[in-house]
Amino acid sequence: MKRDSNTILITGGASGIGLALAARWIQAGNKVIIVGRREDKLAEAKALYPELHTYRFDVSKEEERIALFERVTQEHPDVNVLLNNAGVMRFITVDGGEPWKDTEVELTTNLAAPIHLAALFTPHLKNKEQSAILNVTSGLSHVPIASAPVYSATKAALHSFTLTLRHQLAQHGVQVIEICPPHTNTDLGIPGANTAGVPLDEFADAVMEGLAQGEEEIAYGWSKLTSQASRAERDEMFKQLNNAQHV
Repeated sequence: MKRDSNTILITGGASGIGLALAARWIQAGNKVIIVGRREDKLAEAKALYPELHTYRFDVSKEEERIALFERVTQEHPDVNVLLNNAGVMRFITVDGGEPWKDTEVELTTNLAAPIHLAALFTPHLKNKEQSAILNVTSGLSHVPIASAPVYSATKAALHSFTLTLRHQLAQHGVQVIEICPPHTNTDLGIPGANTAGVPLDEFADAVMEGLAQGEEEIAYGWSKLTSQASRAERDEMFKQLNNAQHV
């Protein structure tokens, strides 16, 4: 992925990892478009970075994903990079009686949305030079946490999809990159509960360095350990991670 002169679309871009990368891409000389569900968060991001182009869409809904694609490609036909970053993380038990609609939102946001958006944007990106699709997975793709079973499963599936998407699009010149965060200090899951995670700026800087080095899978810290571990090592990591869990 080239460093500058891109037009980059980021889902879930109004906060966390999405916004941190948006800020760095703006500074490097790119046009950045962010998408989010909440007008107030989009307005806060715009106030911080006036260069941002902001759109309110809910990517958990099929019709809004289609509308997003149509509007962005019409108003920004030069878009050449898609970052699938939007995510939902819930801490649940499978027998806890949570409404299925909440589980469905987690499934569609984390997995259906990036798959569908990749399908929508791929014909457009094939016609662009140095185009790319970036998917944000997780260290939990490789070693799941039992208290977030749906989130962990969706990220494992997205990791698998990213591998096959990269294989399919290689002949068309569309680069496919996986960003695999460790536990990072963002508001994902329970806002304010991730202060023990890797500082957001530290991780975002590592992502930018990985992109500069041409890496196809950018992992950091614990997520690098899980992504490169053997099966036996992953089994031991799973036991350690979930030792204090009751689910």
